[in-house]
Amino acid sequence: MSEILRLENQLCFAIHAASRAMIAAYQPLLEALEVTYPQYLVLLVLWEEDGARVSRIGERLFLDSATLTPLLKRLEKHGLVDRKRSPQDERVVEIFLTAKGKRLKQKALGVANGIFCRVQLPLPQVARLREELKGLTRTLHASEG
Repeated sequence: MSEILRLENQLCFAIHAASRAMIAAYQPLLEALEVTYPQYLVLLVLWEEDGARVSRIGERLFLDSATLTPLLKRLEKHGLVDRKRSPQDERVVEIFLTAKGKRLKQKALGVANGIFCRVQLPLPQVARLREELKGLTRTLHASEG
């Protein structure tokens, strides 16, 4: 068998396996917030950009509206967000945190600290790894077009 086609030599599989392990590490921490990992990502965007358009959230998370809409509906059902049509253009939906959604931000600080403890890497190495992955993502997105 060609070495280049061995599973353990695949960058895509290493990233896939790391992603699954990371999401699994988040799961018990997010149970305290009563949100799933994808819902947590949406909340992270909204804690930075409350009132963001659905399209903006999708852009930030690399998600299409077919994936994002059910997530937003579940967050709304749990009382964490409100979906509102823009007064300027009713085709545009904006997402606003509720008071409950805003309060959850304080509890989420424990998630970030918990993950840092689970990763067990020095902060400079975590920062370097994150920047390398962001660079890889930019490169791959740039090569799409």
